[in-house]
Amino acid sequence: MKKMFAFAITALICVIAYSQKNEKGWKPLFDGKTLTGWKQLTGTAKYYVQDSMIVGVSAMGSPNSFLAADGLYSDFRLEFEFMLEDTALNSGVQFRSQFNPAANNGKGLVQGYQYEMDGTARNWSAGIYDEARRGWLYTGAYNNEKKLTYNHGAFNKAIIICKGKTVQTWINNKLVSILVDTATTPGLIAVQVHSINNKDLEGKKIFWKNIRIKTKDVQLAEPTYSSMITYSPRYVANTIPNNLSDVEAKYNWKLLFDGKTPKGWKGAYKPGFPEKGWVIEEGILKVLKSTGGESTNGGDIVTINKYKAFDLSFEFKLSEGANSGVKYFVTLAENNPGSAIGLEYQVLDDEKHPDAKMGRDGNRTLASLYDLIKAEKQPRFTKKIGEWNTGRVVVYPDNRVEHYLNGIKVLEYVRGSQAFRDLVVISKYKVWPNFGEAPEGHILLQDHGDEVQFRSIKIRELN
Repeated sequence: MKKMFAFAITALICVIAYSQKNEKGWKPLFDGKTLTGWKQLTGTAKYYVQDSMIVGVSAMGSPNSFLAADGLYSDFRLEFEFMLEDTALNSGVQFRSQFNPAANNGKGLVQGYQYEMDGTARNWSAGIYDEARRGWLYTGAYNNEKKLTYNHGAFNKAIIICKGKTVQTWINNKLVSILVDTATTPGLIAVQVHSINNKDLEGKKIFWKNIRIKTKDVQLAEPTYSSMITYSPRYVANTIPNNLSDVEAKYNWKLLFDGKTPKGWKGAYKPGFPEKGWVIEEGILKVLKSTGGESTNGGDIVTINKYKAFDLSFEFKLSEGANSGVKYFVTLAENNPGSAIGLEYQVLDDEKHPDAKMGRDGNRTLASLYDLIKAEKQPRFTKKIGEWNTGRVVVYPDNRVEHYLNGIKVLEYVRGSQAFRDLVVISKYKVWPNFGEAPEGHILLQDHGDEVQFRSIKIRELN
């Protein structure tokens, strides 16, 4: 018994010693008693301290209100806990952000990264928003394990890790967002009370506590899986064109286009890369405008390799009135004239190309599964012609498929299911036996005779 007691005491001492050692390097940003070290920058929402918490109170007629901590921070690990009083509220915490006091006619403007705090059914907590600049950089829709994130009616633990160009955000020990970006300027940290336009939300409260930061020996962290074995947030939003970051390489992402050469690509029905119709310049793979017909100039190009289950990400820019597509599970077995056959993520100017009005119920519009399933897009997340859009196709090993546009999932289906086959029967693909059900295939970029640009084409194979 004495030996067991001595062992227990020794173990407890080790735990305490480790805990104390582990706490070194941390600095509290909030003393739990006063707002000393904090300053309100914009808005008229009220902030005060209660029971060791910073409390923010929503106010009608006020723009976004920000309460900022002293100092500017670049690389750090920031931890805090938060709670939202109402499920209709959203809020956030700014980091690496800037304040321009002269903007908005002297009312000031805060801009920069924001850790999203979302109490609504959308549940995008721990997403990354670029306040007053570029908008959403990593939406909560990129990963579909929403139930594993925000808990309403309780305090949620948030972690933000910034190291160089990489940002990770966590909630309740779950990694949600991974961003690689060049806006790495040291900046302020601030809590936000979002503006409201609903009288019922006036006076609703947001709570923050246990706010602390570590600025030395900052390291990116690994996901905590606990019981959710299938949770794998491995999508990395990388805004640097044609760049494969260390974190992406670690998660087995690979570039399909290196930004300089056609390596890994060839003509769909050619032994090599097309001699005309496609150009590579300034890090862009561009199909040139010709007649507006399918494969009448350079023709489609395909990856030399074939893929089974994968996460495919790509950026594209449409010219006015343009039509193209990104196809997958292309076998080239049909050897048909025109474009090669495969499942197609539609790339189209919905406003000015007639194909958008054809098909059934909009199933030929941008990001749709061409001629089969319409993409349910939100105007807010559809970029203008001449701007870069991010497309994404995820094919899981069990044949579930998802299409995304600019971080929003716009459709899903199951390859080979009865519902899928019923759609094929009433589509232009009904003449092709077992259309879309090949076990593997090439990735294809379509030449439809219009100028369309591609870059940052990446793939991660799934097991």
